[in-house]
Amino acid sequence: MFQTQATFRLPETEKLMSLTDSGLLAPEQPALQKPALEAPYLDLMREVLENGVERSDRTGVGTRSLFGHQMRFDLARGFPLLTTKKLHLRSIIHELLWFLQGDTNIAYLKENGVRIWDEWADENGDLGPVYGYQWRSWPDPRGGHVDQIAKLLEQLSSNPHSRRLIVSAWNPALVDEMALPPCHCLFQFHVADGRLSCQLYQRSADIFLGVPFNIASYALLTQMIAQVVGLKPGDFVHTLGDAHLYLNHLDQAREQLSREPRHAPRLELDASVSNLFDFRFEHISIQDYDPHPHIKAEVAV
Repeated sequence: MFQTQATFRLPETEKLMSLTDSGLLAPEQPALQKPALEAPYLDLMREVLENGVERSDRTGVGTRSLFGHQMRFDLARGFPLLTTKKLHLRSIIHELLWFLQGDTNIAYLKENGVRIWDEWADENGDLGPVYGYQWRSWPDPRGGHVDQIAKLLEQLSSNPHSRRLIVSAWNPALVDEMALPPCHCLFQFHVADGRLSCQLYQRSADIFLGVPFNIASYALLTQMIAQVVGLKPGDFVHTLGDAHLYLNHLDQAREQLSREPRHAPRLELDASVSNLFDFRFEHISIQDYDPHPHIKAEVAV
């Protein structure tokens, strides 16, 4: 039986000094340890393992799931790239750049060694009007297109306190034409105290394979946008609808939960890039990434 564990915390404690009644400095009790940056993700995985409901699904594999969950990651503490298993950072970066270019053919991804969309592409490499198309070319009923990302950047500059800083990938009129309907389907930005935060709504969340990519991808997007609009990164808030572990990922999830989280890595962006669409792979780097080994798991298609 899988046992409940406490929230993961980094193995370090700060000792503070305080004034006594006599005016002398004395050590306080050790400060509470901060949870590891990836703790919200690990807590979610544990919760689904222990309390999730088994359900059938489109792929036929079956899932253990819960509905409605939220995680928060403070980007000032580091970059939320999981350390309890190694992630393929190259795929995360290239996929985001591909989205931002409005591309919906996997040729660019294949040229850069990224295979994560191969299973869904047709014989020509096309995926239909998926993320990149909706982000950059949402069809206008008058016959034109809306570049949601360009509009977002303009709004962040002209009206940063707007509550309409939203990008949607869920287009009901075109969902049936997409090779895979968007799982991470809507995100909103929020500016406060000079910090840019992002909240993502994800209707369907593959906890073991997909969610770690989604966390890193939207944290990266938030920091890229923060740089080009002159803000500091704030929080990435990840709200999940159907959060699930596929039944053939349960052992892998338990293995990951047995590992101690390590210090979060740091994201470095080339400071000379001032236009979001000018970012290239070489402008983005992760420093001090020291993860546990990769854990192999099959993708449910």
